[in-house]
Amino acid sequence: MLDLLPDLCDEHLDNVQVAEPLFRDYGGKPLFHGEAVTLSCFEDNSLVRELVNRPGHGKVMVIDGGGSLRRALLGDQLAIKAAEQGWEGILVYGAVRDVGTLATLSLGVKALAACPVKTEKRGLGELDATVSFAGVTIAPGNYVYADLNGVLVSASRLI
Repeated sequence: MLDLLPDLCDEHLDNVQVAEPLFRDYGGKPLFHGEAVTLSCFEDNSLVRELVNRPGHGKVMVIDGGGSLRRALLGDQLAIKAAEQGWEGILVYGAVRDVGTLATLSLGVKALAACPVKTEKRGLGELDATVSFAGVTIAPGNYVYADLNGVLVSASRLI
């Protein structure tokens, strides 16, 4: 099934949040879903590097990068590690890079845009933060569903 979100909206619209259509698809897996693991970081992907080294089966990493398009919070090396660790997908409210490689991975990746500039590693950010962007609020443990139609957030598992 490639079009999961329309069905979920038809069945659960009163109990879900639908993100504004700001995100582009960059990963090789257009449909992904799982339990949200959240982090907030601005132009520093130190926490992203930490998380991709943890097992991610059944999980979606949600990165609130403050919408910055000046630095890429995810690139090929971290995305490859995330795929190896079993992450279902990564949602980035910010930029990514190495998009040619991202498209070849068995990993869902949605972001605002591409930017070739890497981040500085200053060890800044907050793990397990409740984040708000694109008209949705995502808490750790919420469920994120994504396909080519967009992004949907639910407090409980829908499928």
